[in-house]
Amino acid sequence: MKKISIIFILPDLETGGAERIVTTIANHLPREKFEPKILLLRKEGGYLQFLKDDVEIIDIQTPRIRHSLKPILLEIKRRKPDIVFSGFGEINAYLSLFIKIFPKTKFIARETNVVSKHVTRKEIRFFYKFYNNYYRIICQSDDMQNDLVENFNIKKEKLVKINNPVDFDFIESKLEISTKPESFKNDCKNVVAIGNLSSRKGFDNLLKVFSHLRNEKILLHILGNGRDRETLHQMKNDLDLENVFFHGQQENPYQFLKFADLFILSSRYEGFPNVLLEAGACGTYSIANNCPGGISEIIQPKINGEISDIENHENFAKKIVEVLNENHHPQQIINSIKSRFSKEIILKKYEELLLKI
Repeated sequence: MKKISIIFILPDLETGGAERIVTTIANHLPREKFEPKILLLRKEGGYLQFLKDDVEIIDIQTPRIRHSLKPILLEIKRRKPDIVFSGFGEINAYLSLFIKIFPKTKFIARETNVVSKHVTRKEIRFFYKFYNNYYRIICQSDDMQNDLVENFNIKKEKLVKINNPVDFDFIESKLEISTKPESFKNDCKNVVAIGNLSSRKGFDNLLKVFSHLRNEKILLHILGNGRDRETLHQMKNDLDLENVFFHGQQENPYQFLKFADLFILSSRYEGFPNVLLEAGACGTYSIANNCPGGISEIIQPKINGEISDIENHENFAKKIVEVLNENHHPQQIINSIKSRFSKEIILKKYEELLLKI
């Protein structure tokens, strides 16, 4: 049986959601059936160290996405893969215009966000007129599917919903070497939030929520870097939030999740948030903002978390206090995630889709 050659396309392998998913898929596709390669605009990022040695990396050494299209098309022309799997929104958009020049290659796009919320530049939105050129478009949530149909006229038969996989083996290996962070105080409740420091993640709202918790023994630990770093630090100072700590990007965020009393997702929108899945995989209860992006598909109320409206800062603060005074069952939380999103379940869906193609 001829192996199916597949090229995954990403900007890099930095430690983000799309990068984590593509790394997991490429690592675990059965080698007797598939020959996976990953094309990177630049060969860098924390997930390089977790990629299996037999996954070839194609490095086109192009720092800017807008300059990457020609070298990507040349690599596809030269290598003639059976499947091209583009895993990053902006590249997906550009590539959609040129799919028809490769009639023997099936093109798949994996969307990473609710597009109408995420893509605001007119020149990028233009390319979504050609999105129906893709053989299939993978969405992680109902919100993403509905958005593409309603706002971009994507044909329903083009869409396939596959949730994100959780690699429990990987997470458990990290938890085994995790010790309690020095910044966690034993006489306080420790709350964790993780994400890029950008408007999308809603950390400005979360800081306003914690301005209502100054007198409580509750600490907020924010992990991540991003363009709003200075703005958020200034906001913390302006609000006089001595109960908030910024830790930057962490090589082992599971160390924080393992010992957290609560995880908070404050995003304005998501695609299908890996960090919410991973918090549950660590046995940590969550409160998530009621935003588009599959939140209600992940949260099972009173089992692994709750959903609340973060725009109402005072009520959200009261919800945090209420939840921290309850008892939650870590194994029940873990089971809630494992029974629906373990990599064995999700990767089987990917394998079935790729074989069907």
